Amino acid sequence: MKLSKGVIYMLLSTFFFSLMQVCVKWVPHIPAEEIIVFRSLISLVISVAFLRRAGVSVWGNNRKWLFARGAFGAVALILFFNVLQNIPLATAATLQYLSPIFTAIIGIFMVKERVRLWQWVFFLLSFAGVLVIEGVETNIDSLYLWLGVISAVFTGLAYSIVRRLNVQEHPLVIIFYFPLVTLPVVGVYTLFHWVQPEGWDWGVLLLVGLFTQLGQYYMTLSYQHEEISKVANLTYIGIIYALLFGFIFFGELLHIWTYAGMALVLLGVILNVQYKNKISRKATLATETGSK
Repeated sequence: MKLSKGVIYMLLSTFFFSLMQVCVKWVPHIPAEEIIVFRSLISLVISVAFLRRAGVSVWGNNRKWLFARGAFGAVALILFFNVLQNIPLATAATLQYLSPIFTAIIGIFMVKERVRLWQWVFFLLSFAGVLVIEGVETNIDSLYLWLGVISAVFTGLAYSIVRRLNVQEHPLVIIFYFPLVTLPVVGVYTLFHWVQPEGWDWGVLLLVGLFTQLGQYYMTLSYQHEEISKVANLTYIGIIYALLFGFIFFGELLHIWTYAGMALVLLGVILNVQYKNKISRKATLATETGSK
């Protein structure tokens, strides 16, 4: 079966984001905040270059919401990178996939979206998975497990603001504000907690920024070439990458019930996405039928 361009681009995006996570975990001796400085600098330079080339102002129109998106994204990233360095790769990646749930819940208040009864059932299913992981995985510090959940909350807040901005801002302007807000925060911390990278550390730090940009680039291409509903679920293949990379690079083997907990988290998220797509298709069909 021949894969469409949109599917291929999303598979590449997920692959590069997974490699970025591997790089973060590869340098546990370097503070997460310092890694974010390098990631943010690379993202800032690339975003400004492309915006100038496109003739678009980097400052945008809705600066209050753009700064808020940058702030929430910064907190989410700082927490996530710290979690990545302290618990197994696949578990950290799974917790990050909770963000669509929090995006939906926050959407009730921010963009006045309705959450239906079945969606709450799916949310509870995912949280049951988190509780299973906490209960059986004795090698995982509960502090970092719940910091991973909080990271997903802040990611959900950042995504909700992006949805509120809708098409009012250029995508690269939204991306630009992320490192713009993040750099001063992590930069000040890094000045007082600098750990000198040595040898291959410099290459790994460069790859964190490069893989992040490639992941964002191919994700954008995917959404431009294919309906979101057809490719969004492909991001969950990142769990397979995380399991493989965690075993290959770090020798990570988890408790059998941990895998069951991860499956519950993903099942709840995927069922929610599919349910929302089904409702959207019905609404579109009803609108088209009513207009005839």
